[in-house]
Amino acid sequence: MILRIDDTDVERNTQASLDSIFDGLKWLGLPWDEFYRQSDRTALYTQAAWTIFERGMAYRDFTPMTQIGEDKPGGGIGWLFNPGARELSREESDRRAAAGEPFVLRFLVPRDGEREIRFRDLVYGDQSKSCADIEDFALLRSNGMATYHLASCFDDADLRISHIVRGQDHLPNTFKHVLIFEGLGTKSPKFAHLPLLIAPDGAKLSKRRHGPVVSVTTYRDAGFLPQAYVNFLCLLGWNPKDDREKMLLQEIVDVFSFEGVNRPNAVVNFTEQDPIDPKALWLNSQHIYALSHEELTDRLAPVVAAAGIQVERAHLLRITPLIQERIKTLNDVLTVADFFFADELTPYDPAELIPKKGDAAMALKVLESARKALETAGFSHDGLDGALRAEAATLGVKAGQMFQPVRVAVCGRMVAPPLFETLEVLGRETCLKRIDQALEKLRSRQASQV
Repeated sequence: MILRIDDTDVERNTQASLDSIFDGLKWLGLPWDEFYRQSDRTALYTQAAWTIFERGMAYRDFTPMTQIGEDKPGGGIGWLFNPGARELSREESDRRAAAGEPFVLRFLVPRDGEREIRFRDLVYGDQSKSCADIEDFALLRSNGMATYHLASCFDDADLRISHIVRGQDHLPNTFKHVLIFEGLGTKSPKFAHLPLLIAPDGAKLSKRRHGPVVSVTTYRDAGFLPQAYVNFLCLLGWNPKDDREKMLLQEIVDVFSFEGVNRPNAVVNFTEQDPIDPKALWLNSQHIYALSHEELTDRLAPVVAAAGIQVERAHLLRITPLIQERIKTLNDVLTVADFFFADELTPYDPAELIPKKGDAAMALKVLESARKALETAGFSHDGLDGALRAEAATLGVKAGQMFQPVRVAVCGRMVAPPLFETLEVLGRETCLKRIDQALEKLRSRQASQV
């Protein structure tokens, strides 16, 4: 893999943005074998530009203009070239350049006859444009810096890129790039333009306007698996032509073809409150469910540690199977499994201890009975199941009326992982302590209501 940083736009290039690219690719598991920065290759671009000039395919344009207007003076509306600039003799051009007069080096777009630039896009099909509609675009700015068009095409030729795959907003630029490849004396690579990613309101996604949405690190920090995010990105504008949605990278590589790329733009669904696309969240949950308990434990451990929670891996490995199908992101472990790590439960409403179709008296009776049973019961699934069901039968209550108060007492909530496995992982001492605290809550509640 070749990582190429297009950083010729000095004002927009920052170390922070570069670090974000590096961190994102490393997290996604997409390492690079070669690395290039366009800012390190400016001499090569300058040499290439003058090679095109010496072939008679470029010219100096001495027309005074602002730096902003060098690519398309006058805003670019209907502009093709500056009058008189193309016709300047080589001798006059050399003389003015030697005198230090600033100029822009422009490509000499052919204007004789009715020539059309043609290429076949692997997504959008055959494309053509008359040279009469292509402006004499800049190769070198007046400060000597190469434009994006020249630098990009030179790098593609120099690095022997076979396929140029990019957003369809670059489709109009491709006609210019075909001309540059001709000027460089090399064959054009194949082109494939992909649909754009757009916001729910139809606006093109951009770093300036939709920063968190387009940042890979947003998903990383939200607790996504890298393989799930790759899966999500690949399904934006492409499908494998079957019913599969959850796919690993190698599965995508094996079935990918440009025929599967959709032409309409792809919508990334998000809100101002939540930058995460719900489809991405669902895919992440599916990838989490597919991990082995050992793999998921290894993924959860850094999240737990970063939250300042100290837990042995062996203990976390016992918790993992109980929460695996209850979490959608790795970060969810901190809310779904918090009661496994806490010395004291987060405060909860004592009313939640009261079973359905029961009252506080029933809750007290159930918890007192459950506590007695748990003092001697075997702390295994079958031992706990048998002991609590036997107590329920003795009290003449339904099993659910026994289980709910116990679940709330030990977990601090009504919805929690499977009860008996949870009790087993928490252990006898913690369970008895929390039931005692629940009983105290109920007694205090009753006393306050007298």
